[in-house]
Amino acid sequence: MSALSELTDRKRALLPPQTDAYRVADGAPWPGIFIDALADRLLVSVRDTGVPPPLREQLLQTGQPVYLKRLDKDVKDAPEHLCGPAAPLRFEIQENGVRYIMDMAAGYSQGIFLDQRDNRAEVRRRCRPGMRLLNTFSYTGAFSVCAALAGATTTTLDLAQPCLSWCRENMELNRIDPTQHFFCKGDTLHWLDRFARQGRTFDAIVLDPPTFSRDEKGRIWRVEKDYGKLVAKAMACLAPGGWLLCTTNCRKVSHAQFRKLVLSGAPGCRVTASPMTFDFDGEDYLKTLWVNS
Repeated sequence: MSALSELTDRKRALLPPQTDAYRVADGAPWPGIFIDALADRLLVSVRDTGVPPPLREQLLQTGQPVYLKRLDKDVKDAPEHLCGPAAPLRFEIQENGVRYIMDMAAGYSQGIFLDQRDNRAEVRRRCRPGMRLLNTFSYTGAFSVCAALAGATTTTLDLAQPCLSWCRENMELNRIDPTQHFFCKGDTLHWLDRFARQGRTFDAIVLDPPTFSRDEKGRIWRVEKDYGKLVAKAMACLAPGGWLLCTTNCRKVSHAQFRKLVLSGAPGCRVTASPMTFDFDGEDYLKTLWVNS
């Protein structure tokens, strides 16, 4: 049995039911190479390296469509077909029984961030019918879908209209009526200020911002400098007894520094950390804190 087959079998055996998207290889045993299983496809991402011939042969032996993404090139480029049969770049995966639309030509991510699987499951577990959840920096709205499946009313917020449309598609794919939920286009910081002025509150708020961004006035926002201010703005919109999911993949910030940033915006709150999902067993870059008011 090849190293790739052994890795795949070991990871697959530990996955939750009804899940076909996960990380097969996270930089080992092939340094700089990351392999994701996405339904019946494999996506190989490489950083400053190529695919060695022995691995290429193992990938070919799977009989699956295999695509290659070069992380050192423009992240907006679609991955190239590496081996196996060709397949559409837009397709469906499922995770804990939840279905999502993926698009390997979409850019930096293919539709959901696989390293957030456990956090999505926990959001669904924590939500209840009648709860109000705000999903900021929502991308394609996976957290909103999980909350809505638990009966929560969601508000999905993102700068990009295509992401909000993608979220609606994901909802419909899971038999959720998007007209029963709210969608806001624009800057998260501005919307949080607006909600606070209006006295609009939420029982749960998801904060998963990019590590770096620039607003329409050219002002720069960085996780390592501004995350605490983001948490403070979210706390102003949090209903009594509510909770925040605070997470970041910023490698410049340690787990201890991230905790300090979060607590600077939510002083006196109870904070609980969650580890990364098991299949991301390389660098421990993702930080996750649950904040209870």
